[in-house]
Amino acid sequence: MRTRQISPYFDILEDSHGAQRMVVYLEGIALLRLTLTNKGTAFTPEERHTLRLDGLLPPAFNTLDQHLDRVYAGYCQLTSPIAKYQYLRSLQERQEILYYALLARHLTEMLPIVYTPTVGDAVKQFNALYQSPRGLSLAPGNIERAHEIAAVYPMEDVRMIVVTDSSAILGIGDQGYGGLAIPIGKLALYTVGGGVSPYHTLPVALDVGTDRQDLIDDPFYLGSPIRRMTGEAYHAFVDSFVDMVATRWPMAVIQWEDLSKDVAFEVLERHRKRIASFNDDIQGTGAVALAGVLSACRLNGQALRDQVVLVHGAGAGGVGVASAIVQGMMREGLTREEARRRVLVLDSGGLLCERRNISGYKAPFAQAEADLATWTIAGKVPDLLECVREGKATVLLGLSGQAMAFTEAVVRQAAANAERPIVFPLSNPTASSEALPADLFAWTAGKVRVATGSPFEPVVWDGVAHPIGQGNNAFIFPGLGLGAILGYVREVTDAMVMTASDALVHYTETHHPDRLYPPVSELDEVSIQVATAVLRQALAEGVGEIPARWVAQGALDDLEGHVRGHFWRPKYLPVIKGETRPF
Repeated sequence: MRTRQISPYFDILEDSHGAQRMVVYLEGIALLRLTLTNKGTAFTPEERHTLRLDGLLPPAFNTLDQHLDRVYAGYCQLTSPIAKYQYLRSLQERQEILYYALLARHLTEMLPIVYTPTVGDAVKQFNALYQSPRGLSLAPGNIERAHEIAAVYPMEDVRMIVVTDSSAILGIGDQGYGGLAIPIGKLALYTVGGGVSPYHTLPVALDVGTDRQDLIDDPFYLGSPIRRMTGEAYHAFVDSFVDMVATRWPMAVIQWEDLSKDVAFEVLERHRKRIASFNDDIQGTGAVALAGVLSACRLNGQALRDQVVLVHGAGAGGVGVASAIVQGMMREGLTREEARRRVLVLDSGGLLCERRNISGYKAPFAQAEADLATWTIAGKVPDLLECVREGKATVLLGLSGQAMAFTEAVVRQAAANAERPIVFPLSNPTASSEALPADLFAWTAGKVRVATGSPFEPVVWDGVAHPIGQGNNAFIFPGLGLGAILGYVREVTDAMVMTASDALVHYTETHHPDRLYPPVSELDEVSIQVATAVLRQALAEGVGEIPARWVAQGALDDLEGHVRGHFWRPKYLPVIKGETRPF
């Protein structure tokens, strides 16, 4: 029997056959108030007696399946997405295992509620919707005590942390403290779609202020009502957070989430070799977009290296996608310079080009003056339509957050450049999508290869329903994180991220050869394949290792089996009373 040290309040006992029991150091009402130990009416009569729950619960005993039927019936009675979101969050704060089991059973239906697009509305309304604390909140008033705070946090073996400073949430920008809803939602997908146990996850808000005066003036605002920290003060704050994690949870992997473009690249480079970490907006978005474009190229019978790719949007996501596309072209034989010339990146000022004196993280994607010499444009800097026309773009990738930016004229021009243009309006939430799939089909006579960032219903064209693939980062980050955790990695390398993209491409081609992305309902299987590939890459690069006890059990001989064996699934465990542990 092996004990997994989880918390001062409970542990998991596992026998040699993998059977598990939960040992708890609480009883009575305290046990029912701890969301990860509460089974409600699924506590057996024997457990109720042993754990002093007699009389605290309804007399009936229910199974997990019965619980799922009951809570799903309640969910179905609600009509608005935000009401459904709040219902699920309330369930998470009562019976967490039941919450994950419900998501797993109805993932396709509920993913748009706990993740994009509804989570964007939840962030906007965070102060009004707030009910229960979750995770860690670090602010100027307590950052100096970060180590003390972490020392008493009741989860002892955190392996996956999603952290945000809320400066660039989805397509809605600075949301102050309300951005904490994003890490909470992301970690739900790590658990349901990536098999990462909720016993080992932690959402974190770095409350460094906000530049939204309306939030600062709001008497109900829950964050620090100060202007957003910048420069060295900001980096010192983040340094303190990383120091705390490295000390308290040295085996944790950090996912940086929704940091503004001004600091996202700096933070990643500053810390990625200090502690295993990656930025989902940069690397996850790049990996999932590359995978979709590669699948589209396969369906078109073409190579990526022969495309001209236009990326509309030069924030963290846009530049991350441009970087991934360049890497993909280089793997097909182009030099970096040749690939860079085939990737056109636009921001709010138009095409990134040398005549604009582009600097910072955008500089590597500035087009050379000589390459624009033959272009015919109206102004000094080419706009979107001019770039598509003069650059002969065959692939349009939208990461601008500008609704309907891909106009009919823009899309028809792309269709003139390619028989089967590839158009991905990837901005979230739905209201920020650069185009509607139905319009794209109409403007291209049904020739378009389309995928979106948010979920859309199939488009019926010529009597045939065409499913719209969702270029969702959830196809990348849960598996990437699980592989990094199982590999005890010291660094999340660029090669590991590219391997995750390759695994998604391979899964799609193998199981859904006529689609650009798999259905969301298969997220767990996708994540298993991604995690296996990432783990194999980490071992090959020498940045990870598998503990000796797992090697002795044959993990190296069957990496996929090893991943499957450690993929957490929501279920109620038998509960026994343990001797009191010191808190």
